[in-house]
Amino acid sequence: QVQLVESGGGLVQAGGSLKISCEASGRTFMFNVMAWYRRAPGKERELVAGITIDGSTNYADSVKGRFTISRESERLYLQMDSLKSEDTAVYYCNAYGHRGSIPYDYWGQGTQVTVSS
Repeated sequence: QVQLVESGGGLVQAGGSLKISCEASGRTFMFNVMAWYRRAPGKERELVAGITIDGSTNYADSVKGRFTISRESERLYLQMDSLKSEDTAVYYCNAYGHRGSIPYDYWGQGTQVTVSS
């Protein structure tokens, strides 16, 4: 089995920066896609940013130019700059794809990011 564990969340003032991390453990392998999602209070989970195995990235419009996703092997990072109160959410790490013909979709437990205005 594969476990994803997020870390680095916390409380930060608006305009500040925070870097969160996700580390895979267990029977890991090179994931096709890794991504960050978030769920704000009272809202549905949304995609924040994703990165493929070849390094291609995509971002939600709301975070473009402020957030940067990166990966090293099976570690995933999200550098968050110019944080806004609306970035307050639980951030989840996700890894998905296919291994041969078998799909996989792993999720972490989440890390809380709170931005105070």
